[in-house]
Amino acid sequence: MTGALLTDFYELNMAASYKRRHMEGMATFSLFVRTLPAERGFLVAAGIEDCLAFLETFCFEQTDLAYLAGKGFSAEELDWLADMRFTGDVRAVPEGRIVFAEEPLVEVDAPIAEAQLVETFLLNEITFQTTLASKAARCRIASAGKIELVEFGFRRTQGIEAGLAAARLAIMTGFSATSNVEAARRFGLRPSGTMAHSYIEAFPSEIQAFEAFADDRPAHVTFLVDTYDTIRGVAHAIEVIRKRRLGSVAAIRIDSGDLIGLSSLSRHMLDEAGLTDVRIFVSGGLDEHDLAALVACGAPVDAAGIGTRVGVSADAPYLDSAYKLVAYEGRPVAKLSTGKSTYPGAKQVFRDITGRSRLGEADQLGLAGESPPPGTEPLLQRVMEGGKRTRAAGEPAAALREARDRFEADLAELGAGALRLVHPDPPMPKLSRSLSTLTGEVHGMLGDQV
Repeated sequence: MTGALLTDFYELNMAASYKRRHMEGMATFSLFVRTLPAERGFLVAAGIEDCLAFLETFCFEQTDLAYLAGKGFSAEELDWLADMRFTGDVRAVPEGRIVFAEEPLVEVDAPIAEAQLVETFLLNEITFQTTLASKAARCRIASAGKIELVEFGFRRTQGIEAGLAAARLAIMTGFSATSNVEAARRFGLRPSGTMAHSYIEAFPSEIQAFEAFADDRPAHVTFLVDTYDTIRGVAHAIEVIRKRRLGSVAAIRIDSGDLIGLSSLSRHMLDEAGLTDVRIFVSGGLDEHDLAALVACGAPVDAAGIGTRVGVSADAPYLDSAYKLVAYEGRPVAKLSTGKSTYPGAKQVFRDITGRSRLGEADQLGLAGESPPPGTEPLLQRVMEGGKRTRAAGEPAAALREARDRFEADLAELGAGALRLVHPDPPMPKLSRSLSTLTGEVHGMLGDQV
């Protein structure tokens, strides 16, 4: 992946201006989320792996330079861009870790033009993937370990790459399988699928469709029972399951209607037929609130397909993310804009590991050069030095397992306020004394210049 033109035009204009003025000093940029969406008590860090792949291969191809030649860039500037590679250092929160507002997810130290040109890509990937991971995590919480979750969103995600990312992030946050076959192949996931209503409609009768599918896919068959009449569909499924002696390899899927009532009646019918091992799978525009309702009323649902609303994070499709210069040539800098002021200097997040507080409630936002306070660990880790990863890119499935382990460990420590699906109460990091002092000094100095 090269894609140096995957940037905003003003980034190129600024980079060229830096070059003309011989501004080649080291800059530190911090990528963070200012405030959480109203119904989010936490975020799940994601996207850094794709960012590192981009940074390692960053360059301007000849076709890129030819395009820019027609957009006002001089021959000298184009020669400079032709030789440019990303040579900086990157610190980041590992994928799967839970984070909160104002906590940097990524910090970049690089010559200022390089750091400026990669802003758009980093913001795009981190914002998008963190958004989806955080939404999927809420479904994991709502399922309460009682409903298996399958990612179903590929046909509704906003682009093919988005579909692949959504499948990976769902698995990272606790889903068990995906309908996306390419994602399953690429990331070592379990592909899962049932049948469509079109399959049922293509046969002369529903029961003939069920019989055909059972004959062709006998190892694991899920009958979609709501094409015509759900209860009649369940009766037809029972007839085929008993006739073919499918037993525990069979399931029924309900894709519409009153899922609570229909699943309860279906469970009763299956049990009366002696098919206590047959599972009930539900789907149909579900999200975390629907899952929570199913769990709360004890609906006999074994698994759920979750698609559109997670694949696009329907209720909160974006984050208030920012990528801001915090130091240049060793000089801490900040914004004073109303509602958008920033903290100066390269930073670190120190998290309590003593167990005396719930996750995030004792987080401290400090300066990168500070020693970790006793009983804390730094969240941001060095993942790139001199434009090269500090750790070779691993096998995708292994990296995903590690991210999932981090997520599960953090989720187990999250407090009740942050876990709430409605009106959550997210923790906010406290400032270290050093950062607080520096912020006062820099803001005061800049205020005097106005």
